[in-house]
Amino acid sequence: MNSPQPQGLLVLAATPMGRLDDASPRLRDALATADVVAAEDTRRTRALATGLGVSIGGRIVSYYDQVEAQRTPALVDEVRSGATVLVVTDAGMPSVSDPGYRLVVACVEAGLAVTCLPGPSAVTTALAVSGLPVERFCFDGFAPRKSGQRKTWLAAYVEEARTAVFFEAPHRLAECLTDAVQVLGPDRRAAVCRELTKTYEEVRRGTLAELVDWAAGGVRGEITVVLEGAVVGEPDIDDLIARVERLVAEGIRLKDACATVATSTGASKRELYEAVLAARQE
Repeated sequence: MNSPQPQGLLVLAATPMGRLDDASPRLRDALATADVVAAEDTRRTRALATGLGVSIGGRIVSYYDQVEAQRTPALVDEVRSGATVLVVTDAGMPSVSDPGYRLVVACVEAGLAVTCLPGPSAVTTALAVSGLPVERFCFDGFAPRKSGQRKTWLAAYVEEARTAVFFEAPHRLAECLTDAVQVLGPDRRAAVCRELTKTYEEVRRGTLAELVDWAAGGVRGEITVVLEGAVVGEPDIDDLIARVERLVAEGIRLKDACATVATSTGASKRELYEAVLAARQE
C-alpha cells in the first residue's frame, strides 16, 4: 500500500513596517518553525528575527524581484515535497507590490496549499488614516516613473468613483502631485502618508494643489498616497475635449489621448475623436 504524499504549505506572512511590536505571535512561530524562509532581503529578515528574539529554524534563501522567476520552481518543489515555505518581504504583505505573487500562482496551479498570516499593510493603514471615503477603493501599485506615462495613468482616475491608493518614491512625489493637478484638477482631495507606523509618521491631508506646495520642499521616507474618488456625472463634451487636449499638449498622440479619456469616462472613442477635430476647426 502506497503511503500518502506529504502535505506541504506555502505561507505568506506580513512583517512590521516599522515597529517590531506590530509582529504577530504567528509570525514569530512561523520564522522559528518553517522549513524554508524565502526572504526579500535575508539580512533584514535575520535582523527582524533577532529583534523578535526568534531563531530561524529552517534554511533561508533570498527571494527578491530579480530572482523571483528563477527561484520559484525550486520553492514549489519544496512545498510539493512536504515542506513549509514561509515568504516574507522587507515590510508589509508579500505579493502586494512585493515578491510572492509568482509563487502563489505556481502553487495554486500545482494544487498545493497556500495560506496567509495577516498583519501590517501600508495600503489598509493609509486608507484608515486618510480621512477619505474607504467603503470602496482600488490599489494601483507604484505610479509610473515618467511624466507622460504618469499623466496617462492618472487620466484613468478622472471619472474613477472609488478612492485610490498607490505608492510613490519620495524624490518623485512633487512631480507626481503636479501631474495629478494638471490631469485631475487642483481641488481633488488626497492624503500623503509618510513613514507609516514609524517614529516620524506623518499624514498630510488636503487638496492636490495644497499637497504640491507642501511636497515642493522635499519629502523623505516611504510614501503611500490616497486619492479621493471622483464625483461621477454625465460627461460634458467640452470638458472631455479639454482633457484630451491637455494630454496632447504633453506629447500624447491624439488617438491615444482620446482612447485614454474615453476609457476613463465611458465616452465613445470615435465620437470624442471627431468632436476634438471639429472643435479644432471652429
